[in-house]
Amino acid sequence: MSRSARLVPAAAALCALALTGTGCDRGVHGTPGGHGVRDPYFPRAGNGGYDVTHYGLTLDYTPDGRHLTGTAVITARATQDLTAFDLDLDGLDVASVTVDGRDARWNRAGQELTVRPHDDLRRGRTFRTTVRYSGTPRTLTDPDGSEEGWLPTADGALGLGEPVGSMAWFPGDHHPSDKAAYDITVTVPQGLQAVSNGELTSRRTHGGRTTYAWHMAQPMASYLATVAVGRFVITRTTGPHGLPVLTAVDPTQVRASAGVLAKLPGIIAWEERNFGPYPFSSTGAIVDRPDDAGYALETQTRPVFPGAPATSTLVHELAHEWYGDSVTPASWQDMWLNEGFATYAEWLYEEDHGGPSAQRTFDDLYAADDKEVWSFPPAKPSDAAHISAAPVYQRGAAVLQKIRQKVGDDTFHAVLRGWAAAHRHGTASTADFTAYVEKRAPGEDFSGIWRDWLYGDGRPDRP
Repeated sequence: MSRSARLVPAAAALCALALTGTGCDRGVHGTPGGHGVRDPYFPRAGNGGYDVTHYGLTLDYTPDGRHLTGTAVITARATQDLTAFDLDLDGLDVASVTVDGRDARWNRAGQELTVRPHDDLRRGRTFRTTVRYSGTPRTLTDPDGSEEGWLPTADGALGLGEPVGSMAWFPGDHHPSDKAAYDITVTVPQGLQAVSNGELTSRRTHGGRTTYAWHMAQPMASYLATVAVGRFVITRTTGPHGLPVLTAVDPTQVRASAGVLAKLPGIIAWEERNFGPYPFSSTGAIVDRPDDAGYALETQTRPVFPGAPATSTLVHELAHEWYGDSVTPASWQDMWLNEGFATYAEWLYEEDHGGPSAQRTFDDLYAADDKEVWSFPPAKPSDAAHISAAPVYQRGAAVLQKIRQKVGDDTFHAVLRGWAAAHRHGTASTADFTAYVEKRAPGEDFSGIWRDWLYGDGRPDRP
């Protein structure tokens, strides 16, 4: 259903020009921003014409009835002259849209919320869009069958976004290539808690409801945003160099998770030695019930786990803070830069803690000849349903071990740390990574690794 803000006749007459491509601002001759950024696996995800710098989300959620009321204040910079632009929003009812405080015309088609501001936007202009919305947020099903979006839980809800689920609970530019700072404020019935990314800046209770305000200063891709509503045991400790650590654990999981969560500061310290300085201002974890989600997810600064995680899973998800959260894939085709690195972190951790060496793990992987692992190259998943399949994880890690074989330990560890530093808080593609490796080891020929291990079909002839 298409709806739009009411306009007085004079404004309607002026903005009718905008609908035909001529803006209300006679000094700007712009065009609409594109819907979708042509991602090879999720072509409708994201939008063209602007870059978001900050999301201010004010949410009010009542688990009884599963009703969400939200206001999203989205600060962005126009990257072209704009007569209109799109936001991604799946479901929910939009009540109003303003741009820089003035009513904007808008309409909806599928996941696209198209906004036509009162005045056209010049390239380079920073503008603020406010969307007020409400309803029952949806649980979305990925192409691989997993669920994301807004997941109702036994005592609240869990917002998970990879790859496009965040559009089920707030409007935005939902593609990993557009990262922004966040302030997320959540009001829930008194007795429940709301946990999100970054640092808790305030908590206040009034009229039987409690409001939690969270601040994420460093840039974050929208798929890494989370909100967990429910009853949690909150624990605050510190990690290396005084890093704040906050864990939120469902009461049913406290006993089972205590031992592994006690390792968290030490794991961060180990990962700093291998990957470089921790890229954010806090860390932690959210442990909900095993049935609340079908997977762990590296939500920024506070990964989510369905039940108490194994040590290897905690190592994996925390490694994503460097590889995936700080250095974010430029497109979903580059997913192996997330999962291959985090899987290799597991291999390295085992190597350093009395387990098999990474080379032994690599040899065992090759010898097992698991057809699923070799079913497609890590840099070219077969389709959207396979961006989180075994080749992206295991064969992606094997690519890194092949680089280590080629350049030796010292250069390889310099690559791990340097890659995280070179694209800190940014985005990067597979082409960026191969160019970076070649630059760090200019005397080596990597063409065989790229051809056979990164882009080649099937299991390479020799390990």
